[in-house]
Amino acid sequence: MRRTRILVAAFSLAAGLLAGTPPAVAATASAPPLTAEAYTWKNARIDGGGFVPGIVFNRTEKNLAYARTDIGGAYRWQQATKTWTPLLDSVGWNEWGHTGVVSLASDPVQPDKVYAAVGTYTNSWDPTDGAVLRSADRGATWQKTDLPFKLGGNMPGRGMGERLAVDPNRNSVLYLGAPSGKGLWRSTDSGVTWSQVTSFPNPGNYRQDPSDTSGYASDNQGIVWVTFDESTGTSGSATKTLYVGVADKDNAVYRSTDAGVTWTRLAGQPTGYLAHKGVLDAVNGYLYLAYSDTGGPYDGGKGRLFRYATATGTWTDISPVAEADTYYGFSGLTVDRQHPSTLMATAYSSWWPDTQLFRSTDSGATWTKAWDYTSYPNRANRYTMDVSSSPWLTFGANPSPPEQTPKLGWMTEALEIDPFDSARMMYGTGATVYGTEDLTKWDSGGQFSLKPMVRGLEETAVNDLAAPPSGGAQLFSALGDIGGFRHTDLTSVPSMMYTSPTFTSTTSLDFAESDPNTVVRVGDLDSGPHIAFSTDNGATWFAGQDPSGVSGGGTVAAAADGSRFVWSPAGTGVRHTTGFGTSWAESAGIPAGAIVESDRVDAKTFYGFKSGKFYVSSDGGATFTASPATGLPSGDSVRFKALPGAKGDVWLAGGAADGAYGLWHSTDGGASFTKVPGVEQADTVGFGRAAPGASYQTLYTSAKIGGVRGIFRSTDKGASWTRINDDAHQWGWTGAAITGDPRVYGRVYVSTNGRGVVYGDISGTGDTGGGTDPAPGPTGACTVSYKITNQWADGFQADVTLANTGSSAWNGWSLTWSFADGQKVTQMWNAGYTQSGATVTARNVSWNGTVAAGSSVSFGFTGSRSGTTNSRPASFKLGDRTCTVA
Repeated sequence: MRRTRILVAAFSLAAGLLAGTPPAVAATASAPPLTAEAYTWKNARIDGGGFVPGIVFNRTEKNLAYARTDIGGAYRWQQATKTWTPLLDSVGWNEWGHTGVVSLASDPVQPDKVYAAVGTYTNSWDPTDGAVLRSADRGATWQKTDLPFKLGGNMPGRGMGERLAVDPNRNSVLYLGAPSGKGLWRSTDSGVTWSQVTSFPNPGNYRQDPSDTSGYASDNQGIVWVTFDESTGTSGSATKTLYVGVADKDNAVYRSTDAGVTWTRLAGQPTGYLAHKGVLDAVNGYLYLAYSDTGGPYDGGKGRLFRYATATGTWTDISPVAEADTYYGFSGLTVDRQHPSTLMATAYSSWWPDTQLFRSTDSGATWTKAWDYTSYPNRANRYTMDVSSSPWLTFGANPSPPEQTPKLGWMTEALEIDPFDSARMMYGTGATVYGTEDLTKWDSGGQFSLKPMVRGLEETAVNDLAAPPSGGAQLFSALGDIGGFRHTDLTSVPSMMYTSPTFTSTTSLDFAESDPNTVVRVGDLDSGPHIAFSTDNGATWFAGQDPSGVSGGGTVAAAADGSRFVWSPAGTGVRHTTGFGTSWAESAGIPAGAIVESDRVDAKTFYGFKSGKFYVSSDGGATFTASPATGLPSGDSVRFKALPGAKGDVWLAGGAADGAYGLWHSTDGGASFTKVPGVEQADTVGFGRAAPGASYQTLYTSAKIGGVRGIFRSTDKGASWTRINDDAHQWGWTGAAITGDPRVYGRVYVSTNGRGVVYGDISGTGDTGGGTDPAPGPTGACTVSYKITNQWADGFQADVTLANTGSSAWNGWSLTWSFADGQKVTQMWNAGYTQSGATVTARNVSWNGTVAAGSSVSFGFTGSRSGTTNSRPASFKLGDRTCTVA
């Protein structure tokens, strides 16, 4: 079941960049020695895992499609591989809210252009205002315009839309519907500047729960969609007629017939409902509207579908079922652009026994369903479903009819038929994207085939990570909404999430350091146990017994030998047990809500932290004593871990900008801590295999060091640090968990809040820079622009643009040049690379290998240099062809 995810963190966030190329990482006088190293970043594959509220196909270019997520950024479809490419990994720590995408718009006139309206919460949880991002290279890079109000990609009503729209006749004109009573906004310069449309009469008034004092459910959901009637304009002139949907049950739809100068409420429109979608068929002159009695995406008890004849003003109720028979609202809505009389809609809030898809081939006069009852509770389905690529989508369930597994879905607010292919359709759910490529079988009486179309789209919120030193599991993850997974192969989707029990969210997990077959996890569940154990390295699980008062998972720690456990659950105080949780005793001397961890050597030593105080137990968690250590962070935004193989070696990260903040180290079991110099801020700490020749394990942290926010590695106990991510790979907020791999030097696992589990390896150790081998060398002419954008005493930064000046498209490329002055590439973004001596070869990555004739691709890099001369390369080769140097 899909839940609202709220980022729980100290919102005193440090500086980070949204987009562009990374600046040089320079040491300062107060900072430890700081370097950078190129890493290759991938996801531990889960495929999906979160709500996809919007799918957008470009109307003029085939196979160009985008998906938006509520907290995990935006993605572009790659037809060649049938995968999704993430587009907002450049969002930095300071603007983590910009990973929530409330709307997307793909330019129908210039398909290289795409826009995203970003911002996660409209209340105080999000520290920044919203923004509109604009890209001229299909989301490879972005420019940003800040807005004077917040946007709510993870707020109620986020499945309505699209709120952002490009005028199909004059594409420099865009409209954006705002929440919170901020009204309708317009840009006339391709999204660079925005101003409020003051003539628009209604900013909306619907609030999910006006009594909610947090501001989350009580926010006015505002202007929810904008739709152009392209038939009322000509190329180069603004479209005259456009429709706007408003979160107002009495006044849901407005129209302008003079390009947005004046507006009127559509006469005769239905009342008592919110219009989730407004989709226009300009061929037949119909505006279709999907209505629900609430804003969604979870709720909705009644709904209707209506058709508005744009020429006559006639309204027709085309709902597929009687109002009395609905227990859901309608939201997903799409028209087949090849056959405009064909449309589809979803019952987005039909949780049980399943969602429903409706289809009409006569403009809504009659409908058929994706499934129907034969004799209750038996169902007949018009579809087959194959989830073998994401087998966990069955959720390990074995339901009774009429419920089936896997389900068609829930929260099905995104639904689109490919405008170029009537047989292809995609729709989003609370957990994945499903699609079909034989949809037209629906009309011929056959069964169309559904399967996940989600590979590459990773949208889980990560609460904890653990990498055991031995056993079949490479990684254990604790995730929001879908519990978590045991990965035995990072490149394959696990067969199932944790079950027996299945938590809605896993909040913490641990394994016994000297016996990694023993694993424990805790989490949230509406009813049932909140703790589970495994004795076979996480392959199978059994439930423990909750002590009285437990209301949530909290944190948990396993003794080094697996003989006992300490649990700090929500709802009650810290508890300890021997064995596997058949009975629990209260721990003395430690406050409720403390974070707990275990020593990784001494089976009877456990640690805790709460409100600036560190606590130590030497009797298996029965009693704790407050440490005399001072100077630690006063709040509870802290994470700490004990080093494997060394008793009493503890590292602690956390704090807030208005107090103590950084990284601390103890070698005496927490009796005293020393603050690590030069680490200005740190939020996580983890350990991995020691570097070759090093005796101490490698440290990893999500931190601010030398004025730079990033993911850092130290191989010398924090004396010096290497930044291992770059500004193209930031993933918003990465403050929940981090761990190195005890078996692979340099490998690190990073938690994100919406982009899943990201792991990195040193470039060249199994992946030379993240590029893909190109197809045989492109033919035709090429031009290269090489620009040094910044340089300093021992380094520099450069941008390279490679243009296809020939007559045919490239499907993969590699560009080679030689440095004359001993320069070396240290990191590269938007391309993979290798360097042998002076010769550098940059290669396309997965999402920018196709370069149309007349188009270009850009990438950048930082490099080191030892002399005073930093000359530009004299020539460049694309395969065996020499390019013109601009």
